[in-house]
Amino acid sequence: MLIDYLLQNWALILISLAFVISLTVTGFQQKNGKRMYALIASVFLLSIVVFVEFRLADRGGYRTARLILMAVRYSATPMITAQIIYTLRDKQKLAVFIPAVVLAVLDIVSIFTGIVFGLAEDGTLLRGPLGYLPFIVAGFYGVSLIYVLYMQSNKLYTEIVPIAFLGLAFASGLILPFIFGKDFAQIFCVTIMIALFVYHVFSILQMYKKDPLTGALNRQAFYDDNEISGGDITALILADMNGLKKVNDTQGHAAGDRALTALAQSFRKAAKNKQAVYRTGGDEFVIVCRRLSGDKVTALAEQIKKNVAETGYSCSVGYSLKGDGGKTIADMMAEADEMMYAEKEKYYADGRRDRRRGDRRRSGTAADRAVAKGPDGKTENE
Repeated sequence: MLIDYLLQNWALILISLAFVISLTVTGFQQKNGKRMYALIASVFLLSIVVFVEFRLADRGGYRTARLILMAVRYSATPMITAQIIYTLRDKQKLAVFIPAVVLAVLDIVSIFTGIVFGLAEDGTLLRGPLGYLPFIVAGFYGVSLIYVLYMQSNKLYTEIVPIAFLGLAFASGLILPFIFGKDFAQIFCVTIMIALFVYHVFSILQMYKKDPLTGALNRQAFYDDNEISGGDITALILADMNGLKKVNDTQGHAAGDRALTALAQSFRKAAKNKQAVYRTGGDEFVIVCRRLSGDKVTALAEQIKKNVAETGYSCSVGYSLKGDGGKTIADMMAEADEMMYAEKEKYYADGRRDRRRGDRRRSGTAADRAVAKGPDGKTENE
């Protein structure tokens, strides 16, 4: 039986081993490595359950054992999907497992009542009154997973593609069993593992473009993206936190880091699929707008300030429209920086705040500062 399992699941074993090696040799494991290892183990254990269940079905009999294994299999898919959300989503709470746990209880009850599934006298599957509930719960988790990953992404094509690939894998896991039956169920685990590994590899490739503190794109990504698709840019929005130095001095740098993270989340929440958020300095962010009209740029700038205000922090915002004059990126950066700096001066003047206890005084334009700091970007709290 062991040889048969190895032959049937050799691809799963290899991809799982590659996954573990990748986690071990990359810094990715530092963030959520234990959860990812547990996720790999869960998929691997499910493959054993599926193999044993269908081997018993082929031999005939073993009714009780098959019912127990079916309860595990029907519970595992939603549970694993919830586990993926718990692993990949930032600061996800354990409450995400509640629907999966409820389903698992119903599956256990079904061993005795057939409310979800059962076995006919000839050993064929019988669906109970709640027979489609496992697929509904798994579908709910699958849609939630794609939504979560999309919302915490920077909504760029290079990030959307692996999310879409992951969504395709889960959709196939829900739909194809109805078409191919147990033949597909036997390759479900390797399908999910491949999708997860591909997403993991894409995530690693994206790491060099992201600021590890805030999750926004970094300054090098700003340079690269503008070089590739600078012609599509119709506006730039610059945002700079008010009072970061005071937060650092009075509450500590950890509080400053939390503030910067909250601001970045506010910017991404306001941005749509044609805008991308970059952290270009300690407390300086750029929102690049592509094919966006002037009135929508103004509305976006106001939405950004509104979102930030809801966090309890404050930021100054400036923007520049490309217009018909053919402004360069440097021209737009300088114009947006001037507007933002004027708003910051007004912020301190209106509140009678001491600027020396707030933000350091700027020197030069945003473009000048970016060049002065080097192309590698600053990723820590200044």
